[in-house]
Amino acid sequence: MSQNKGKSSKSFIWRMLIVMGLLLGLYAIDGDEYVVGKFLNHFFKFIELDGKYPILTLMIMGSIMIILSTIVRTMMTDSVEQKKTQEFSKAFQKEFRQARIENNLHKLKKLTDMQPQIMAKTMESSGQMMNSMPYTMIIIVPVFLWVRYFVNVTLATDLMRTINLPWSMIPDAGVILTDNVWFIPVWILIYSLVSIPLSQIIMRFVRYIQFKKRLDQFAGKLERVT
Repeated sequence: MSQNKGKSSKSFIWRMLIVMGLLLGLYAIDGDEYVVGKFLNHFFKFIELDGKYPILTLMIMGSIMIILSTIVRTMMTDSVEQKKTQEFSKAFQKEFRQARIENNLHKLKKLTDMQPQIMAKTMESSGQMMNSMPYTMIIIVPVFLWVRYFVNVTLATDLMRTINLPWSMIPDAGVILTDNVWFIPVWILIYSLVSIPLSQIIMRFVRYIQFKKRLDQFAGKLERVT
């Protein structure tokens, strides 16, 4: 079993290195000429909206990226099984802490004997997520390069890149998307602000669908038995 884990771990590392190498090469090709972004613009041009609504464009592109990467992750992982493992691990840790507090040596021994199985299950669940990571990166990086092209090329002037933020203390005081907050461009912060909550919503929806499907399968088995 440990040999299989070692092989899968090495396989993941090699896949990750190959994908990261390809993505770094893609980023290098894009360069200052935005080669990759310009090519992808043939497919995403309709999302530009003539540069009139940059925030809406970022929201749409963030949605596309999250949906595609979620589909890939869903195909490679079992969300229901992962949730079961997480909840079981939480319950185990709670029982372990309680046994220590109560100094229940018999219970501590039983739980300690169970630990390797719990760790193996947790590692298996984490491994599924790690295995999907290189493939989601293949989606995320090209999309990111197109957004970079959109902000720097399509929105050619600072006037087009200027947006008003609802929480600004100064009325009509615009923020330029290419300005930096510390060392991070404003457009990346907004893109992340859109993508992160959206990814949580989509993941919860996917888990609901998977859980419902699992319940339907279980109900079907019960009907056949009865």
